[in-house]
Amino acid sequence: MSESKRFRSSMYEIDLNTGSIRLKNKKCPRCGSIMGYYRAGGERWYCGKCRYTEFVVGRSRA
Repeated sequence: MSESKRFRSSMYEIDLNTGSIRLKNKKCPRCGSIMGYYRAGGERWYCGKCRYTEFVVGRSRA
């Protein structure tokens, strides 16, 4: 079993032309943590901290 590590730098988009930094994922409306996006078991956004879940219906990652 291989375990992949995810670095914080991979969670942000950096635009070198404008100097802006943008978060790729959504923030949890309940606790403010960064949510994860999952496709297996149904497309959804999930917060691992407070267990808030938003199911995606008929659209791709936004």
